[in-house]
Amino acid sequence: MKHNHNHDNVTSPQLVPVRFEFKHPTAITVCVAGSFNNWKPEAKTLHSSGAGNWWKETSLAPGRYEYCLVVDGQWMCDPLARESVPNPFGGRNSVLTVAASPAAKHLADAEQLPLKNTNKTKRL
Repeated sequence: MKHNHNHDNVTSPQLVPVRFEFKHPTAITVCVAGSFNNWKPEAKTLHSSGAGNWWKETSLAPGRYEYCLVVDGQWMCDPLARESVPNPFGGRNSVLTVAASPAAKHLADAEQLPLKNTNKTKRL
């Protein structure tokens, strides 16, 4: 049996830049743990920019991920997350959906907006 060693047709998913932000005036360490890093907080430590502002830039493949912030050892839901789901420990996990492109992200964001009827009806 011959093996095809031509892997030109195999494409890896395009990574998309993601920025986590968090504000906590007294935090000493802030990490993010989730399905994208096997729930290991030490794998993604946020940086302090002073005045209680924390951030971390990373790249993820498009998809849906669950995560938590770990603030001074305490696991918590991200207060800036648009969505959360119950976790098996009685708390909640934040949900992050990474779109494949900026246009897809824009459409996903638009789905969250309430609909407005801008048509004005005329009475005769």
